[in-house]
Amino acid sequence: MRDAVDRNWVDHLAPPWSRPYLRLARADRPIGTWLLLIPCWWGITLAILDSGWRWVDLWLFPATAIGAFVMRGAGCTWNDITDREIDGQVERTRSRPIPSGQVTVLQAIAFMIALGLVGLVILLTLNSAAIWLGVISLLPVCIYPFAKRFTWWPQLFLGIAFNWGALLGWAAHDGGLSLPPIYLYLAGIAWTLHYDTIYAHQDREDDELIGVRSTARLFDQDTGWWLWLFTGLTVVLALMAVLFAKGGWIALLGPLGLGGFMAWQIRELDIDDPDQCLRLFRATRFGGFLMLGCLLIDAIF
Repeated sequence: MRDAVDRNWVDHLAPPWSRPYLRLARADRPIGTWLLLIPCWWGITLAILDSGWRWVDLWLFPATAIGAFVMRGAGCTWNDITDREIDGQVERTRSRPIPSGQVTVLQAIAFMIALGLVGLVILLTLNSAAIWLGVISLLPVCIYPFAKRFTWWPQLFLGIAFNWGALLGWAAHDGGLSLPPIYLYLAGIAWTLHYDTIYAHQDREDDELIGVRSTARLFDQDTGWWLWLFTGLTVVLALMAVLFAKGGWIALLGPLGLGGFMAWQIRELDIDDPDQCLRLFRATRFGGFLMLGCLLIDAIF
């Protein structure tokens, strides 16, 4: 597939029988797992800034990593099941396991359930607030694949689903929610609108032909202005989250660094170059890690 990582481990190391299922889970494209996981780690670290380190944090970081991997795989499988007819009409996605016939719909459903059960086991090791948030998160995950059929803003629905970990990570540490994780969650949604609009420009022409909606089609040549807006919202909301969590000056550098990285992406973007859009989208995780690093350094020192 065009957006798979070159010489990825799935194509070269995984047993042949497992490769279609691993491709369903996007194991050959780890960027999505990172973008699901980073808000979880943001939320945990922000909670540590607010109330200090706890023994449970030693488990929360690996637990959310495992959870992000399996639940991203389950979500992608659900997306492929619901989008199998559309995927067969788009150049970038027609080779996916279901439209290409490598996996049947029933096999995909069984695989999705298996991944979901692993995620449930991980979730049940957390406190009750995190468990309830994890259960509620299934609602936006289920809705997202259909958003492109009824709204020009499917990227907003992706942001609602993909940044839920900011709330869950905080709650898993703190036992409840307050203003800082809500500001962080909203910042993550703006961040997702930024990076997934860049990603959606890869499919703009195919989406126009088959009638699929996206912010890339909606914004078109005005994309740059909208991305600047999302950058500003991300920075302001993330700064509010850090301030309300009593973060120090190092933590405050995190949102500013993320904003600078997003600004670089805008300056480099050519919406008519699908390969460049993909490269910039894949780079998104480095902006997320930059902010995470500042939060962690502040929490440690």
